[in-house]
Amino acid sequence: MPLPAALSHLRLPVIGAPLFIVSNPALVIAQCKAGIVGSFPSLNARPQSQLDEWIHQITEELAVHDRDHPEAPSAPFAVNQIVHRSNDRFEQDVETCAKWKVPIVITSLGAREELNHAVHAWGGITLHDIIDDRFARKAIEKGADGLIAVAAGAGGHAGRWSPFALVQEIRQWFDGPLALSGSIATGGAILAAQAMGADFAYIGSPFIATDEARADQAYKEGIVAGRAADIVYSNLFTGIHGNYLRASIVAAGMDPDNLPEAGPEAMNFQSATGAKAWRDIWGSGQGIGSVDKVQPAGELVARLASEYAAARQRLGQLG
Repeated sequence: MPLPAALSHLRLPVIGAPLFIVSNPALVIAQCKAGIVGSFPSLNARPQSQLDEWIHQITEELAVHDRDHPEAPSAPFAVNQIVHRSNDRFEQDVETCAKWKVPIVITSLGAREELNHAVHAWGGITLHDIIDDRFARKAIEKGADGLIAVAAGAGGHAGRWSPFALVQEIRQWFDGPLALSGSIATGGAILAAQAMGADFAYIGSPFIATDEARADQAYKEGIVAGRAADIVYSNLFTGIHGNYLRASIVAAGMDPDNLPEAGPEAMNFQSATGAKAWRDIWGSGQGIGSVDKVQPAGELVARLASEYAAARQRLGQLG
């Protein structure tokens, strides 16, 4: 199946993952100008009225860039919608996205047919993130255009399946747009995702360590200093299993090697020291060992593009 027009002319086959709290207009604009899809969770814009302001800013700045750089137009942007029934902003946020005809909507925590219809009505596409084949099938049955396979090693709410298992099962029945998430932090890993059968790499954690990211400096430095061994997988903080930086758990006064299972209060977790999930206990994927400095997002994309080209050349030599 050919890729939708919105995804067919990227500098690099990469979608910047929406990072809760961290992603903001500055990061999204930098990603899109660099030639990859930039995205942010609608819930990052607070109060709800700020969502309109953010999309306006992104739309205008990218339009100016495209006018001034016709030889290198920006990539489209995406807004992440949490479709779980607990999201009391859902309808307002969808209306705001409809006003601006957001080109790509990423859906999480449930699949809702009415949202897919709404996005299609204004000419956009939807990509739904999933952690296994069962949820992938449900998403497509309900009208999603494409899938984001969140495999083991991804930051935040990550799955348990190997990327090989997840992609190969999905590709047995689905030939539409497919992005892969899970420890992808180099250009070679982007090419590997494509070799496996994905169309795009879905990259989040490396963008936390960028100048534009709305993250605490200690968080950015933790990404730079961290390795795969520094990632802890737990459901304690939200009730859903996810990957978090060990140092932030220690700073919150807990033993990362002896975390209890989540109880019914997980969605409102707060440690004895007052630390809260995402704000103080920081999500991160296992691929951060290749992140060696905090830098502008455009420079990170340029490095990935250079590595991707080199990996393609090596692959050609092997052939």
